[in-house]
Amino acid sequence: MNILIIEDEQALQESIAQYLGKQGYICEVAVNFREGIQKINDAEYECIIADIGLPYGSGLDIVKELKQIRSDAGIIIISAKDSLEDKLNGLGLGADDYLTKPFHLSELSARVNALLRRKHFGGNTSIIFQDIQVIPASKSVLVHQKPVELTAKEYQLLVYFIANQNRVITKSALASHLWGDEYDMAGSYDFIYSHIKNLRRKLMDAGAPDYIKTVYGTGYRFE
Repeated sequence: MNILIIEDEQALQESIAQYLGKQGYICEVAVNFREGIQKINDAEYECIIADIGLPYGSGLDIVKELKQIRSDAGIIIISAKDSLEDKLNGLGLGADDYLTKPFHLSELSARVNALLRRKHFGGNTSIIFQDIQVIPASKSVLVHQKPVELTAKEYQLLVYFIANQNRVITKSALASHLWGDEYDMAGSYDFIYSHIKNLRRKLMDAGAPDYIKTVYGTGYRFE
């Protein structure tokens, strides 16, 4: 799932992106308010992590912008000061969570996971689709109660399909979801075909029907 990190402190920004990247998230970054607003208007994100104190603007104004454009992204505000007023303002404007620096990256990751579960799956610790069970905390997948070994990309693809079940998802949307800003460097969608082929095979080998339907000329539908 795509996450935008708007943070001007480079060391923290890189640490967050690296840590969440290892959890399977696609992370993009912005170093100031203007760049953050530009990225928000250019792309869709499942979660946005924004510092309150930014060059050229405030993280609170990021929240206002997201609500103005009616974005579905989850929003986590981070701040260098433990200010009750800032916290109340952020939550009052529509942020989903607030974290005070310094914080452990594991805590931020746990809050991101919880936020996305609330947004996409009603906060459930286990995601069920027919005979498929996904456990986000351990990033494990079961079919008919038996474990299925997926790569990180296959896991991301499956969760994305389940979150968008019965919707036609374009190949470009899948590529952007799996690779973020880097997807257009591939030159073709061969890598998407490969991941979908492998995911389909593993699920069917475990006894699941073929849920991945090709919509010719457009993309795929998970149904």
